[in-house]
Amino acid sequence: QVQLAESGGGSVQAGGSLRLSCLGSGDGFLKSCIAWFRQTPGNEREGIGYIYPKGMNPRTADSVRGRFTISQDNAKNTAYLEMTSLRPEDTAVYYCAARPGYGCSWSVEFYHYWGQGTQVTVSS
Repeated sequence: QVQLAESGGGSVQAGGSLRLSCLGSGDGFLKSCIAWFRQTPGNEREGIGYIYPKGMNPRTADSVRGRFTISQDNAKNTAYLEMTSLRPEDTAVYYCAARPGYGCSWSVEFYHYWGQGTQVTVSS
């Protein structure tokens, strides 16, 4: 079992930065692929990237490549999404997700556990 909780969202001007955190609990967390997604009303949930296992090169989507960085601190049971050069189109609810015991996937259906989401709003 894995429980996830995102934090760090908020409102920021275009060009600003935010760091989102995903705090995990449960025995399976450190065995999991950790992924980040985002979603706006009426749209499909969009994969941002993922990291697994510790030490792999994280993958990021074309829409955020060069601006967003995914990392993980196993000692703190936390994964991070560092966002820079934010744009209004980055406005969304951001989620972390996990699946223990496997590799990773871009698919929403792959993941077993989800956080509640945290709102990021970027204004011009």
